Amino acid sequence: MPRSVWFALVLSALSADPLFAQSPPNLDDQQLTGMRLFNQSCRVCHTKPQLTSPLYGPILSMESLGGKADVMLDVISKGTPRMPGYRYHFEPAQIEAIVAYIKTIPAPETPKAQSGAGRNSSREAD
Repeated sequence: MPRSVWFALVLSALSADPLFAQSPPNLDDQQLTGMRLFNQSCRVCHTKPQLTSPLYGPILSMESLGGKADVMLDVISKGTPRMPGYRYHFEPAQIEAIVAYIKTIPAPETPKAQSGAGRNSSREAD
């Protein structure tokens, strides 16, 4: 496969990722640092790198943990039963940068509830 085709495939796969595609273009230095740290340590569990990959942790966005930065700082620092704490891995300023970046991620769209009318109407017709 020619390199140009391979490169185009990689770029199209990355642009299909919601976090890659929806990242705000005007991040400040703290948010850029947070994005780098998020991609390094958080992305593996909190995003789906491929359509067939499982999601190990919740999708993170500005609305995570009620949108409260202090709660986000606490959870990232101390961890949860399923997530390790990062207080010994990152400096407090780095954890604050991750929170600043998460606060720029738009909330995922909620799937619209299906009415189920099509299913019921076919049963009623029987």
